[in-house]
Amino acid sequence: MKFTYGKKEKLKSKKLIDQLFTEGKSVSAFPLRLVYLSTTFDDDVMAKTGVSVSKRNFKTAVARNRIKRLLREAYRLNKGQYFNNLTTPHAFMILYIGKEKPSFDQVEKRMNQLFTKFLNKISEESQ
Repeated sequence: MKFTYGKKEKLKSKKLIDQLFTEGKSVSAFPLRLVYLSTTFDDDVMAKTGVSVSKRNFKTAVARNRIKRLLREAYRLNKGQYFNNLTTPHAFMILYIGKEKPSFDQVEKRMNQLFTKFLNKISEESQ
């Protein structure tokens, strides 16, 4: 997997996002939560990902957009080492559920923990 986060990899379908939140499973590594769902896509990608930050915790768009930018960058840099071995396509939504503005180091550390928990849970479910 390349270190890119292109248009094909972004989760944009309203139907799929609704399905993700109703039927999906989740793992957490505070202040991040990953909601995931095994699904199929028309294009040949193994993972589609979206990020979200609560408007309740961060009133200004500037703060929300900064956190979303940090989440996307941490995902982009780390997805290769975790998702290269995925056998089925998944839809992901990464939620920031904390109340303080994070630094990039904090986000990246928690993102790695989150992906490790996800892979452990997936391997448990497949057995």
